[in-house]
Amino acid sequence: MTRPPLRKDAARNWDRIVAVARELVDEHTPLQLNDVARRAGLGVGTVYRHFPTPEALLETVALPCLETLAGHGEAALRDTDPWRALTGFLLHTVQAQVTDPSLATVSAAASDALPRTTQLKESLRSAGTTLLARAHAAGVVRTDLTAPDLVPLMCGIAYAAEVHCETPAERSATARRYLLTLLEGLRTPPPAA
Repeated sequence: MTRPPLRKDAARNWDRIVAVARELVDEHTPLQLNDVARRAGLGVGTVYRHFPTPEALLETVALPCLETLAGHGEAALRDTDPWRALTGFLLHTVQAQVTDPSLATVSAAASDALPRTTQLKESLRSAGTTLLARAHAAGVVRTDLTAPDLVPLMCGIAYAAEVHCETPAERSATARRYLLTLLEGLRTPPPAA
């Protein structure tokens, strides 16, 4: 993420605010700008100057994950194997959902505080739609699976892994297993030889 150049002290404050917000998100603690200021040892005004809303701060925390996912989407679009491209992209997506608690809230928001968030979310939607269309065209995935189905399916898998597993490693392994099982159910059987 690029931001306008800041004075050294302002850049340190920005970094500190984002680091504290990341800690709170990882603890599953709702972001309140006053709490962030207190934990960061900064004035509330300093936090509000950098992030006018909790949503803007949460999106800033989520941006690295969204950027990485968008990169995976671009790589998947370059893959010439439609099944591998779709499954690889979905595996990266569900992995991000179970490892970054900021992602679900930011992804589900009806509106975005930051223009970059909107761009990245649109890039991800577009990649998923294109990858699914390619898989449909190649006849490797069930035709009744639609692009709008992808997000709820990924969220369902991430939620199931979250509630049934205690450690991050268990959540990742379980989400991967659930997704691979789902994908095998969505795959079109190869024609009989």
